[in-house]
Amino acid sequence: MYSSKSLFTIFCILLLSISAQSYNRRARGPCKEMIFYFHDIVYNGENYKNATSTIVGAPEWGNRTIMASPNNFGDLIVFDDPITIDNNLHSPPIGRAQGMYFYDQMDIFSSWLGFSCVFNNTDYKGSLNFAGHDPLMNKTRDISIIGGTGDFFMARGIATLSTDAFEGSVYFRLRVHVKLYECWKLL
Repeated sequence: MYSSKSLFTIFCILLLSISAQSYNRRARGPCKEMIFYFHDIVYNGENYKNATSTIVGAPEWGNRTIMASPNNFGDLIVFDDPITIDNNLHSPPIGRAQGMYFYDQMDIFSSWLGFSCVFNNTDYKGSLNFAGHDPLMNKTRDISIIGGTGDFFMARGIATLSTDAFEGSVYFRLRVHVKLYECWKLL
């Protein structure tokens, strides 16, 4: 029979082994990385043919063609933006970014995002789903990847967003650096 001292030693060795395996899993690099851009053109009352997003909700003092003051607070925007591999709006799209964002702070530019990137090209088919807080004034910010379909089935990871271009309240382009840490399907 084992003494209590030897049982304790075996228990400690098992804990260290489990901790080392757990650390190794967390320390590994992403199973997939990709960079793409999406282009958001907000409807301003005059650009119907080019717009890819629109204000669908505004505070009492706002309207649906001009962002609310201060800091767009209370505006809810729905979008269907083209995704490209490079930062050129006129490049062939590889998919669509579809979802919504709303401005959620009065004192600074900040929003909450919930959207899917739907890919339908020769390289990828399926969607990646994103959700989280976007402090727009930060140079880079991370948002959670909370799932996916098709080639991205049940994917989990982080997307690092950075504003690549900004033209007033009508156009912005986001650079999205995706790092997937859980890939269920071989990509």
